[in-house]
Amino acid sequence: MIGCYTPGTGWLHRLPAGWKLLGLAVLATVLVAVRHPATVAGAVVAVLAVTVAARIPIGILLAQVRPLRWVVAVLVPFQVWTTGWENAVVIVGTLVVTVAAAGLVSTTTRVSEMLDVLGRALRPLRRLGVDPDRVSLLLALAIRAVPVLTETAQQVNAARRARGLERSPRALLVPFVIRSIRHAHQLGEALAARGVDDT
Repeated sequence: MIGCYTPGTGWLHRLPAGWKLLGLAVLATVLVAVRHPATVAGAVVAVLAVTVAARIPIGILLAQVRPLRWVVAVLVPFQVWTTGWENAVVIVGTLVVTVAAAGLVSTTTRVSEMLDVLGRALRPLRRLGVDPDRVSLLLALAIRAVPVLTETAQQVNAARRARGLERSPRALLVPFVIRSIRHAHQLGEALAARGVDDT
């Protein structure tokens, strides 16, 4: 879901990030606290209604939950076999609906806006020695690292195939680790040059 923001002018795009994150937290809390198939069904209807009202293509929402298809394929029969179909609906439905709702948030909210909300929420913890700006920066770097590492893995894998070493894990892991460490080192130098590591 990282980096899947889609520009738009609908009401959900205009809604402040804090309210969207609060709504996501409330939805997840209700689904976990009220473990019933009817609750899951209501949440599905609510997510679909918000998607349609916000004029977000259903395909975008499906793209958020598509990576879960293998998890669902394994989890559903296992839960039905061990705990019954109702519990299977609750567990799998909660997972899928929560991811779909989180997809709505990430599709209509810039990462910078979510990090700003987190920074404001953490301000009261300054008294305990927590620096909200550093926490937000850490999360921003972690989010940015995901596509960077993904691209690195793709490049290394392409180079491995070009050398005819598709079956060699070492040909993938060694260059990937080296490039990742190099990227981390360069990032650390850039942050140090900007005085981020100053206390």
